[in-house]
Amino acid sequence: MQVIVPDEVSSRTGVVQGEIEFSTMNTQRISYITVKLIESYTQGRRKDKRTQEFVLGETMIDDAFMIYPEEDVVVEFELPYKKVQSNIDAMVDRGGIKGSLAKLAKTARGARSEFRIEAEAKVAGTALSPFARTTVKFI
Repeated sequence: MQVIVPDEVSSRTGVVQGEIEFSTMNTQRISYITVKLIESYTQGRRKDKRTQEFVLGETMIDDAFMIYPEEDVVVEFELPYKKVQSNIDAMVDRGGIKGSLAKLAKTARGARSEFRIEAEAKVAGTALSPFARTTVKFI
């Protein structure tokens, strides 16, 4: 299982489009797929470093299908999301002198966000579900 998204995603659209590619050595039935966009927000340095995670969007693809050996199956998805923005991030986005100062303050605090998409498929008859993730870069 592999999640495929564009190298760069526009942060203004509110939707991430991508594909999930499945391959298997045994015939299997996929019951449903859950896809999430997660923000990992880190701030601070060394001992004071804290990380919080936020689910910005989630969708479920509940069309059951079969995958067969030596046959790749590609499932497309659209993941709507709503970005959470702190006051300092909003100032950075506005730009100007305040934006430059906010960017400097953000750097001094060691604050940064990383985004990833996680997909999990429920396979009938198995205890462990296949899982894949990939990073997303917003522009």
